[in-house]
Amino acid sequence: MRVAFVCVQNAGRSQMATAFAERERRERGVEEQIEVVTGGTQPADHVHEEVVGVMEEVGFDLADRTPREVTFEELQSVDYVVTMGCSAESVCPASWSGENRDWDLDDPDGRDPQEVREIRDTIEARVSALFDELLAETATATTTDERTD
Repeated sequence: MRVAFVCVQNAGRSQMATAFAERERRERGVEEQIEVVTGGTQPADHVHEEVVGVMEEVGFDLADRTPREVTFEELQSVDYVVTMGCSAESVCPASWSGENRDWDLDDPDGRDPQEVREIRDTIEARVSALFDELLAETATATTTDERTD
């Protein structure tokens, strides 16, 4: 299963979501089951400083991450495309092969640390809930497959 976290700049919300998703994969032991993709339609030069700061507070080092462009081809092969509230402008949702969800989050760029922490904590909770859902879905599919064998 492939999940993409997409934003315009790939410098804030989608970077936080990706970091939390990578942790969820590792802690739940599903690195082989769930692939995480991230990118932006117009990537920035670097991850926003305020994002780097609040993520360091919870044990993540995003200072060396570089925003990247997400391609149409990548999005063709994902099961879930999660946009962060920025409507991933130049990529048409109708062309995404998977389900699209928009989390409608405020942009942390230029916000004070407390506001960025609130955005971070919301993203962390949503990523955890998404993994609960994905793993429940995978378990249901596996049980159904076993019954038909």
